Amino acid sequence: MGGQEGDCGVITGPEGEFTVETTIKLKGGKIGHVGVMTKGMLKKGDKVTLSVNAAKRADSCKNHSATHLLQGALKEVLGSHVQQSGSYVDPDRLRFDFAHFQSMTAEELEKVEKIVNEKIAEAIPVVTQVMTIDEAKKTGATALFGEKYGETVRVVCIGEFSKEFCGGTHVANTSNIGLFKIISESGVAAGTRRIEALTGNGVLKYYAQLEETLKEAAKAAKAEPVQLVKKIHSMNDEIKTLMSENEKLKAELANNALGDVTKDITEVKGVKFLATKVDNVDMNELRNLGDKLKSQIGSGVVLIVSAQGADKVNMIAMATDDVIGKGAHAGNLIKAVASCVGGGGGGRDHDPKPDPKPDPSNPGTVEIPDEETPTSPLDPETPAEEKPETPVENPLTEIYDEELPLADLSVTVPQTTSNVPKTGDASLLWLALSALSGIGLFFTNRRRREEK
Repeated sequence: MGGQEGDCGVITGPEGEFTVETTIKLKGGKIGHVGVMTKGMLKKGDKVTLSVNAAKRADSCKNHSATHLLQGALKEVLGSHVQQSGSYVDPDRLRFDFAHFQSMTAEELEKVEKIVNEKIAEAIPVVTQVMTIDEAKKTGATALFGEKYGETVRVVCIGEFSKEFCGGTHVANTSNIGLFKIISESGVAAGTRRIEALTGNGVLKYYAQLEETLKEAAKAAKAEPVQLVKKIHSMNDEIKTLMSENEKLKAELANNALGDVTKDITEVKGVKFLATKVDNVDMNELRNLGDKLKSQIGSGVVLIVSAQGADKVNMIAMATDDVIGKGAHAGNLIKAVASCVGGGGGGRDHDPKPDPKPDPSNPGTVEIPDEETPTSPLDPETPAEEKPETPVENPLTEIYDEELPLADLSVTVPQTTSNVPKTGDASLLWLALSALSGIGLFFTNRRRREEK
């Protein structure tokens, strides 16, 4: 019946009562009553009285008639291509699926809702007629595509605005619907949109809930409901101001934590290098510090490491434009430094010709797998045979020998390796110093080979 949920009510007999929760169609044109026995029992041969829940039936009628009005309004606003793809109607709400190629705009939804409410206000009689299918087609009534119809059909007419094949229940006059409100519009499949809406008492309940939500929001914002929007704007401005002040404080703290590190600058084959460590500085501030240090050294490479709590380290490598122009690549540097804490990494180099300015918005990433008890790949529950540790040549040496370039790159290294101290400041210091000692070896090994 046009997607309408079955009626509910009560079946009362001499010795029992059965509450019908819904009705369903069965084979052979029969109707099944689904529900529960609430009193006594019913037996074959009992004379019973069937009572439909009048209030719920009336609400279903409102929603079903509104669905017909909705389809007519959609065709008027969007075009004749709108065709029903499905629908659902119950006492609480209505749902209508239709063919359309894009989401509806707020203006279109407003127009549709306005048209439906205008038709409700016009108090148009709703007329139902049973006629042959050929007669029905001659009236211009809309049939649901793919639906099977018998020799006779029921046509529901709402003036000249809507004529549809339908076997569901409807109001006698559109004024009985009362109100109509669209609550959502969404896509359910390619080329198919869905509108959910309310009518009558459902709309009143909807607005009552909105009003209650508004009151709660106003109470939380410590404002009267009519002043809530103004209050929110004021709070947003205050939040922006506080965030700005917070960023300034963070920058000041980061600068204070950094101190004067220019004394730590070393020089390798004519290239200045500065490696330093700060605590609890996020990646944005690390970039700012990196820019500051680049400005201070004038030309060269900067590496900053920051411990974040007990389980994470942020790193950033940066180079000045002239070093990038010689073929810089931070990805290889970060990859080598990260390997000192059990991770790997990488990144992109820059084209040094037109504009070698670094792009900090494209950070590299490093992921370190958990290294708890090693297990066999064939049986994860069985520990693998432990192998003695073998010395591994510092990967930084190979990277420098290959003369790979350096550029700006930032990474976050989670602490998960088993050989890293697991407690407090010791683990933070170990991670930071490992990275710094690694980059130190990078230059030291190169100088040793040059001296030979």
